[in-house]
Amino acid sequence: MALIHRPTLTQFLIEERRRFPTASGDFNALILDISIACKAIAKAVSQGELGGAMGNHAADVGGSVNVQGETQKKLDVLSNDVFIQRTEWAGHLAGMASEEMDLPYQIPGQYPRGKYLLVFDPLDGSSNIDVNVSVGSIFSILRGRSDSKDVTVEDFLQKGAEQVAAGYALYGPTTMLVITVGDGVHGFTLDHDVGEFMLTQPHIKVPEDTHEFAINASNARFWEAPIKRYVDECLAGKTGPRSKDFNMRWIASMVAEAHRILMRGGVFLYPRDTKDPSKPGRLRLLYEANPIGMIMEQAGGRASTGEVPMLEVQPTSLHQRIGLVFGSKNEVERVERYHKEPQAKKDDANPLFAERSLFRD
Repeated sequence: MALIHRPTLTQFLIEERRRFPTASGDFNALILDISIACKAIAKAVSQGELGGAMGNHAADVGGSVNVQGETQKKLDVLSNDVFIQRTEWAGHLAGMASEEMDLPYQIPGQYPRGKYLLVFDPLDGSSNIDVNVSVGSIFSILRGRSDSKDVTVEDFLQKGAEQVAAGYALYGPTTMLVITVGDGVHGFTLDHDVGEFMLTQPHIKVPEDTHEFAINASNARFWEAPIKRYVDECLAGKTGPRSKDFNMRWIASMVAEAHRILMRGGVFLYPRDTKDPSKPGRLRLLYEANPIGMIMEQAGGRASTGEVPMLEVQPTSLHQRIGLVFGSKNEVERVERYHKEPQAKKDDANPLFAERSLFRD
């Protein structure tokens, strides 16, 4: 069987850099440092109970809780430490922010400071760790200030459209790194024999149409009317307004959901709801919604709050939560359209008797 020549991540980044002759190389080096962190986390995840990193962090004192109010897993803390240790030293970063840290992380004084900011969720879907379901890491790269002062929260409050790059690592049957540097989306698979990420899915495109949607149906009673309408129509199948059958998926790991949608299309909905009125959504804008949003948009898909484009939202706080809908372009635009249309009254307890349009689309 003939061998297939696949570029490594390093080769890919060098080719990208050649489009910008004046580039310093710091950006490429930062991406490679992030990839090393992801390799280390993949190794820890793959060892499971054998590695001694399963269960809750500080379980002997009742467990520790992060700024989100969530109980931290041991691998959450380990993954956060790995990201910091692999990226703080090289002089590419001005500072970092993470789901697992209340405040921005300052680069230690013994290391030079760079011009980029790194924002990350070190281990997305960590509630699935103990049952061996795919988890991942999500990251976003922003431009920092040109001075050498300590970073502030305000430095990170940039719209998603201002991201320099975004990506995620998926720790599943294979370890994959999916990135965009503003020129499409590309997937790399970790070759354990050589220890390198190899380009396996260049120029990924999300199909504009789909027959799959992903949503946590247990929250149905808290959904807003446009989301209820959308899901009811999908569930009605061929006999309903959509005139086609849909499949419903839910993994509870956004990285895994995003990867499935990138590979074969679909739409993911984690909308704002009324379950907790104090939270305008469940997912975090800076290190979940924005990087996944950039990836989807670069792959020809769409990302939205359900009402407005995700990448145009102005952040107001470091750990801001938001509703998120992303995936196949035509489906996301339909959800946005439903939010703009006047909501007809209907008997929510019996969707079989919901109003139906004479004109199906």
